[in-house]
Amino acid sequence: MQKVAFIAAIVLPLWNIPLILRVISRRSSEDISIYWVLGVWTCFLLMAPEAFRSPDPVWRAFNIMNLILFSAVVIVVLMYRKPQRRD
Repeated sequence: MQKVAFIAAIVLPLWNIPLILRVISRRSSEDISIYWVLGVWTCFLLMAPEAFRSPDPVWRAFNIMNLILFSAVVIVVLMYRKPQRRD
């Protein structure tokens, strides 16, 4: 069961890749909330130190993968955010 959980911990964060590709292909991240992206990313950052010290390899793997891939989401969302127009 540990092996299945470990594989799932690595595969689950890979679901961020379609989100990244969609933003890049549309060249827009307007439909994604900046507050949501930065809120989730901040929580991952705050959990990371404890996850890195955890003896549980599944928890460590999940957090490492999630932090890397969600950091990519944040970068892409911010890169493809169009500045607000002031009329």
